[in-house]
Amino acid sequence: MKILSGDIGGTKTRLALFETDGKALQVCDEKSFESRSFKALEEIVEAFADSRSLFCERACFGIAGPVKDGRVRTTNLPWVVESRKISQELGIQKVSLINDLVANAYGIDALAAEDFFVLREGRAAEGNAAIISAGTGLGEAGLYWDGGNHTPFASEGGHTNFAPSNEMEIVLLKYLATRFGHVSWERVLSGPGLVNIHQFLTEYKQAKPSREHEEAMHAGDPAVVITQTGLSGQCKICSEALDLFVSLYGSETGNLALKMMATGGVYLGGGIAPKILERLKGKTFLSAFLEKGRMRKVLEQIPVKVILNDKAALLGAARCAVLDQKDEGVKTCSH
Repeated sequence: MKILSGDIGGTKTRLALFETDGKALQVCDEKSFESRSFKALEEIVEAFADSRSLFCERACFGIAGPVKDGRVRTTNLPWVVESRKISQELGIQKVSLINDLVANAYGIDALAAEDFFVLREGRAAEGNAAIISAGTGLGEAGLYWDGGNHTPFASEGGHTNFAPSNEMEIVLLKYLATRFGHVSWERVLSGPGLVNIHQFLTEYKQAKPSREHEEAMHAGDPAVVITQTGLSGQCKICSEALDLFVSLYGSETGNLALKMMATGGVYLGGGIAPKILERLKGKTFLSAFLEKGRMRKVLEQIPVKVILNDKAALLGAARCAVLDQKDEGVKTCSH
């Protein structure tokens, strides 16, 4: 059986064609597209199909946004995606839409041990798990433990209110509130969120960026420039922005772990975490993760891992299509 799998993000859309015997998944073909260069997902699928034989029985797409009744209005793209429309227009018998973080969650069990970096071993116990992913936006999802299996479920936790925990973060909240009104965690934990933090610190500390830095910010992706110059130490404000970003990432990861009671572990997905792994390894992230007052002892037991394999969502969407065909639950995440 052939399955078309998709990881639909605000910046990139990745499609892959898989073959499966109902157990193993084998990638036949894969391609990445600039999401904003297209008016609809159907156009991307058609572009993918132009150079290959796209005969598949099933398709499953992980999409950033709340999915309801086979329909989703994407959060960071001007698209409305409908499974029925895709099925009819492209002649695919069964099309499923799932939240992108649910796709990542389904993908966890398809990964090998080397696809993870362990930030904290903890003591894994039977129970729920959780995943948080900062990228173009901030995604969060849970994996419900039913006593034998983990079943992923969606949330829109990235859009809940940002909660500061010290004086500087309070000033950051006020700064962002004047710009956006409602300040969600996504406003600080995402690529654009890192840019927001950098702009705040530049004004707060009355810093004067170099001309070269300003030109680089205008010429390329500002979040990438901030990350690169921050990691290299070339820009002090960029380095401080990364430190604050990492601290906030740890804080919200701890929040999610408690909300989900994720004794089975917490996973960091998305495109940003692997790129700033050196900073995540430091004390800042785990200190913020654990700083939850009387719940510190609970969090000390929870394993925390970074997903290094950027194909997790593609594998997860394909795996979801296979499991949907079998009408069975998701196997226990063993990593």
